[in-house]
Amino acid sequence: MRLKKDVIIIGAGAAGMMCAMEAGKRGRSVLLLDHATKLAEKIRISGGGRCNFTNRHTTPANFLSHNPHFCRSALARFTPQHFTALVERHGIRYHEKKLGQLFCDGSSQQIIDMLRRECNQAKVQWQMPCRVTNINRPSARGVGFMLETDVAEFETESLVIATGGLSIPQIGSSSLGYRIAEQFGISVTPLRAGLVPLIFARDQLAQLSELPGVALDAEVSCNTGRFRENLLVTHRGLSGPATLQISSYWKPGSPIHINLLPGLDAKAWLLEQRRSRALLSNVLAQHLPRRFAKAWIDSIKGEQDVAMHHYDDHSLNKIAAQLHDWQIKPEGTAGYKKAEVTLGGVDTRELSSRTMEVRKVPGLFFIGEVVDVTGHLGGFNFQWAWASGHAAGQFA
Repeated sequence: MRLKKDVIIIGAGAAGMMCAMEAGKRGRSVLLLDHATKLAEKIRISGGGRCNFTNRHTTPANFLSHNPHFCRSALARFTPQHFTALVERHGIRYHEKKLGQLFCDGSSQQIIDMLRRECNQAKVQWQMPCRVTNINRPSARGVGFMLETDVAEFETESLVIATGGLSIPQIGSSSLGYRIAEQFGISVTPLRAGLVPLIFARDQLAQLSELPGVALDAEVSCNTGRFRENLLVTHRGLSGPATLQISSYWKPGSPIHINLLPGLDAKAWLLEQRRSRALLSNVLAQHLPRRFAKAWIDSIKGEQDVAMHHYDDHSLNKIAAQLHDWQIKPEGTAGYKKAEVTLGGVDTRELSSRTMEVRKVPGLFFIGEVVDVTGHLGGFNFQWAWASGHAAGQFA
């Protein structure tokens, strides 16, 4: 049996549900497919279970892409204020945690339930679990799509790919979206893990072996990225918001630069302390965790943790410079298993920024994480899901 629908969306995550409800509101018959047995697991686990569903301060500058201007149109047409208004209509209470990040007061399940209610009101039909085994274009004129699945065959005018990326495979991520792009001759930019902890080489780990769990405020930079947030030492390297942010800018072989005392002139401050009989580690402990200060001094070649009055100007200048630019060259990342997003994806030069439709394959759309648009940490990737799903939902 072959069932016909105006729109079929593969992927019932954030972008897929947003697209489905918008297309349904236009009177289109919509079918939402997903291989998972549980709906929207990535939403459920996000934000520590409270879903950081958007960021008030979203701008195109918060996104990485090989085509950085592509996201402007969708973000301008569906803003954080639009999504927040939807949340409020459903009576979901929320709060701003920091830096514009909005979280549910209750749980992430409230966002999932809201999206499902919106889809049901728009008469969206569901098929879960359902695995797509083949897609082709049955018409000689290249119009429409036929999907073979493990449930039934489906035919549609518009096919929307909202399959997400490779991050967090333990909840069911897959490469299906990229394989579909390849099938239709659509280019995909290089893929790698983003918003992910960084892993150190063995010699670096030895220097910080006593510090897992230590957190500190720092400014971290690499290539064109620069962020000031918390840094967390782990048993494998570095994590915490600052590390996750900079990981999207890091490339193998590049050092990351860490300012351990942002907002403080370390040179002037240390020179003020030079007559003190306190150990350097005790002085640094005024601004850094004590355990970290001691281990960090031990990691500096040629320096020892002695009383301040033993240091000459040259040594203090050297220490101050390293406090403002502690350089570490990571060995790698923790990979997709620990990554929050996938960097890269379907090449946006192949898509219309207004509709998300593939220029050379009418009726085929790509939205959400599968596209080469990746946000910073803090609700930006959900806002891209809402905005790109909304854009495609107006035209699919």
